[in-house]
Amino acid sequence: MTSEQGVKAFAKKLIGNQQFLLLLVWFAMIAFFSAFNSIFFSTAVFGNILLDWAPVVLMAVGQTFVIISGGIDLSVGSTVALSGVVAAFQMQYMMNAGRNQWLAIAVGTLVAALTGVVIGLVNGFLITKAKIVPFIATLVTMGAASGLAIVYSGGAPIGGGPDKAITLSVPWLGPLSSPGIAVIFIVLICGLFLHRARFGRYTFAIGSNEFAARSAGINVNRHYMKIYALSGLLSGLAGMYFYCRLGSGAPTSGYGGELDAIASVVIGGAALSGGIGRITGTVLGALILTTTTSGLIIIGVAPDWKQVVVAILIAAAVLLQGLKSGSRGGSR
Repeated sequence: MTSEQGVKAFAKKLIGNQQFLLLLVWFAMIAFFSAFNSIFFSTAVFGNILLDWAPVVLMAVGQTFVIISGGIDLSVGSTVALSGVVAAFQMQYMMNAGRNQWLAIAVGTLVAALTGVVIGLVNGFLITKAKIVPFIATLVTMGAASGLAIVYSGGAPIGGGPDKAITLSVPWLGPLSSPGIAVIFIVLICGLFLHRARFGRYTFAIGSNEFAARSAGINVNRHYMKIYALSGLLSGLAGMYFYCRLGSGAPTSGYGGELDAIASVVIGGAALSGGIGRITGTVLGALILTTTTSGLIIIGVAPDWKQVVVAILIAAAVLLQGLKSGSRGGSR
């Protein structure tokens, strides 16, 4: 192979890489919004984008495991709300009892995570034991968790917790805050689990062919339970993240989060039929969504247009998947 052929082959491979294309789309969006308003290209705006990105990517990473396994989790947004409310009450109780603020934050984080895990296990039980399809099972828990969050909180944000919680969201490492750094660490760990560990291999195997996975000796039901528990765990942590950012646990936190999470995963290149997906794609998909929201606000466009842009991005991602599948099929 000549050097010219090598360059052409490398360029063709690069263009066919969805993560590279997503990175180009993100850079193009930054350039587009900066052209309308130069303030967009600043550390302060990028810091706000990262603040918005963190809870979305937590929900989306959990959703990535679920979708690769061939399922769907519609309860992530409601899990965020209920986890945040339950954690807020726990921290309020500890503050009223005169406990240390950092201890209250640590316990609140644990409570939020456990609340998410419980909801995830309920999802897993409904799917594996009650034999309810994931769409309906998670729709049930979505409604139940959302209702409980409203009833438990009386429809109002729950404050009275540790004052130090909201200071955690103040950036101190460039545009990054402490919760933001924690989120990046969690995403990296999940990426290793998905792409380098047995847990990930089982997830891909089940999503590609559940029958073959069972035949290979994989305990599919138990793995489903773990996947939905992981999705719940990450959504619970997103609920605590919202608490740290807002200073209260609101029953509306995470509203519409399921759409953002699914959109991030699909834009990132995962197939809703299962068996295909990457954490890097999900991370970029979430970054594109949050950049879109911030960009529209800064250039004076109503945020409601975000849903239109998201719909277009999802359609484009699915179309690209179809074209790639078609080209692979035609090359055989």
